[in-house]
Amino acid sequence: MTRKASLFCALIGALVISSCERDNFADETQDYKNVKVLQLSPELTAIRNYVPENAVFAHRGSTFWVPEETEAAFRWARNIGADYIEADLQITKDGVILALHDYELKRTSDIENIFPDREFLPASSFTYEELMQLDAGTWFNDARPEQARASFSTQKQYISTLEDMIMIAQGMRIKRDPITQERIYSKVTNADGTVKYTFEYEPDPMDNGHRPGIYIETKEPWVNPGIEAALYTELDRLGWNILTQPEPNNNQFYTDTDGSQKVNVGNTNGKVILQTFSLESLRLLNGIFAGKVPTCFLLWLGNGPTDMPNDDPRTYAEFINFGIENNAVFMGPSIAGAPNKYPELLKPWQSELMHKSGVAIHAYSFDTREQMGQYYGEYFYNNTGSNIPNRPLVDGMFTNRAEMTLNFYKEKGVRPIGAAGTALEVLINLGY
Repeated sequence: MTRKASLFCALIGALVISSCERDNFADETQDYKNVKVLQLSPELTAIRNYVPENAVFAHRGSTFWVPEETEAAFRWARNIGADYIEADLQITKDGVILALHDYELKRTSDIENIFPDREFLPASSFTYEELMQLDAGTWFNDARPEQARASFSTQKQYISTLEDMIMIAQGMRIKRDPITQERIYSKVTNADGTVKYTFEYEPDPMDNGHRPGIYIETKEPWVNPGIEAALYTELDRLGWNILTQPEPNNNQFYTDTDGSQKVNVGNTNGKVILQTFSLESLRLLNGIFAGKVPTCFLLWLGNGPTDMPNDDPRTYAEFINFGIENNAVFMGPSIAGAPNKYPELLKPWQSELMHKSGVAIHAYSFDTREQMGQYYGEYFYNNTGSNIPNRPLVDGMFTNRAEMTLNFYKEKGVRPIGAAGTALEVLINLGY
């Protein structure tokens, strides 16, 4: 047994130990049929069906058109017509849940200018009041001059909160002082030392009526201890916890508003999807949300303690089974190709193995029309003679180009509406 396999087995004791002895698969396109995967129960299948098929998940709002996970990104994702706005979660020193990808703030803010002695510290070491001093928009203009817009600097982009994300999904925007353009809020420090922020919002005059859901990722528990429980409480406070405030079962994913189809996922029981790469966070989410909220187990091939150490059929099946044992109804594998060049974890046989279990596949991250066509099944590479059904490999796409993905699915006839205009038209209409 290799050292990497030993580490893998030690950390995932719930999985089948025999698989830690590395199998030799002569032909993965045939041998995957010989491994066993658990099946979604009828109850979990019903939870899976809270989410529309062929859904479009606006990855961080967009990493291509706008500064990721900012007000501009979330407003754009909503108005372009994405089914879900996707974001990563962190938590501040004073308990505010952030929509923020990186542990540190250096890549996506001007922290080196504002807090030069703290630029490499994690977001969790700052209060939210401190984070509000940062500019989370100008960096994008410097990093992506071909997509730069002056308004990303002049209309200050803040480090977003989960509450910002939800309020924008509901058709609101951050309320700002009419003179300074700073966000309006108040803060109270309680007798026990805890802090309560009250943020103000206003109806977005450019809201076009789409109501997306949110797709939110928790990290390893040591990064943001207690965030899973805090997330339950915050969703409950904001009216987005379907365990305590369920939506009517007959609410539709798309509705006819003013004679035009609009996204309505944010008003269904599929309004929130939880996601994580972390084995431990998946366990915690399962314990707290009791498998009643749609959940995705994300996959990554690598050397980390909870990564897939290899992608042979046996290991792949173990990760599927671990997900199902912890009530995940979606699997989130990475796809290959530029610009990300992620590991290929969605080969035809891998898709078939996941579909065999009943889980749906939400793959990441799509950036090109070629990728969308490939994984939807327009053509199948290395699939000659494998007897794998020629059907879409993916059931929903995390995409940095939501406008492109929406139009792709619309052209395929599997969703009722495409993008609400070009990406630039939507930006301009929003005032950017």
